[in-house]
Amino acid sequence: MSIRGLLVALVVLGILGGGVYWSERKKSAEEAKEASGGGATKLVTLKDEDVRKLEIQRRGAPAVTIERDKSNQWQMRSPETWRVDQDAATGIASAYAGLSYDRMVDEKPTDLAGYGLQSPAVELTVSGKDGKSRKLLIGDDTPTASGAFAKFADDPKVFTLQSSSKTSLDKTPQDLRDKRLLVFEADKLTRVELAAKGTPVEFGRNAQKEWQLVKPKPLRADNGVVEELVRKLGDARMDTATTEDAAKSAKAFATGTRIGTATVTGNSGTQTLEVHKQGEDYYAKSSAVQGLFKVSKDLGDALNKGLDDFRNKKLLDFGFNEPTGVTVRDGDKNFAFQKNADKWTSNGKQMDPTSVQSLIDKLRDLKAIRFMETGFTAPIVDVSVTSDSGKRVEKVQIAKSGNVFLAKRENEPAIYELDSKAVEELQRAAADVKEPPPPPKK
Repeated sequence: MSIRGLLVALVVLGILGGGVYWSERKKSAEEAKEASGGGATKLVTLKDEDVRKLEIQRRGAPAVTIERDKSNQWQMRSPETWRVDQDAATGIASAYAGLSYDRMVDEKPTDLAGYGLQSPAVELTVSGKDGKSRKLLIGDDTPTASGAFAKFADDPKVFTLQSSSKTSLDKTPQDLRDKRLLVFEADKLTRVELAAKGTPVEFGRNAQKEWQLVKPKPLRADNGVVEELVRKLGDARMDTATTEDAAKSAKAFATGTRIGTATVTGNSGTQTLEVHKQGEDYYAKSSAVQGLFKVSKDLGDALNKGLDDFRNKKLLDFGFNEPTGVTVRDGDKNFAFQKNADKWTSNGKQMDPTSVQSLIDKLRDLKAIRFMETGFTAPIVDVSVTSDSGKRVEKVQIAKSGNVFLAKRENEPAIYELDSKAVEELQRAAADVKEPPPPPKK
């Protein structure tokens, strides 16, 4: 081999040797970093969906045990048999599956008491679907209070966990309790009843799945207001943050004033919630859970409503659907407008779309300022509105009794008192619909 070739070979060999040296050095450094605790290291290989049972033993308290049933729903077995907040329970399983330590403190400790692990603050026993269990011990907080000392029962190593990890695992029965007072799927409800202010009311869904009043008699309901009641009932929670004991809540409920009783019926059966007020506080009793509970003022206000609060005050239902036909008879004056494509016409003549839209807006805004039982006389104004591609035709009549305007919808018993100014503006808007101005001259 020539001298030049020998030199090239030596250079290549040196480069390869240096690469191996630095690779081994980097590997050793990473191993040293892991052993000394420089950075979080994963502790658990179990997947959260494979966790089947959790037992949390807090120092000085009964153990809480929850486990998944055959339908994969968490159930509480001890110390109570309360319904479980599924998200809260799954959160523990996820936190455990993702557990990692911040720092390795002691690989062979001789005194666990110094870490609070001789008598741990929390013992978490986790069982997987393979039937195997492992216990995690969590001791005292670190001197900086940024974490806590911990170890596994089957491993001598002591490490530190982040405070957030401890918080995610350290749960009481109340933390895991399903705090809903009624358990239902809102879109599966078929009936809602409310006995509160005045006459009891009952709501049912129509063919369009909108809420309508069924009792005390069939009436149009304000779907949005009923939906808000349903939402409040679905959000009703027991106030577990209060330190008020069960006996005090029971006494407050028994001596308080009844605000209302709501009953919901759906695919989960029929459930009832009764709310009483004592002083400035509200208390509830539910058929879905045992006990009497303090609840929010918001829930009390939601139930403290009567029939007229839920009635649809809008005279016409077309809402923001654009009508395709409008007719108005005002005394001996008749107006009829039809929409073809994007053009409004009357008696074959094209009409100014802005003036027609003004009329539609006045019709859309007509609403009751109160409801009446009697007083409707001969109509002075007749209105018909066609919408929803011709599927919906609404007809109303407006009468005048003294200085009061009253209205009725076709085939409905309700009488609506209207604001006189709104009726007068409607009459003017109908008379003001005109042909479009001629195009500007070029």
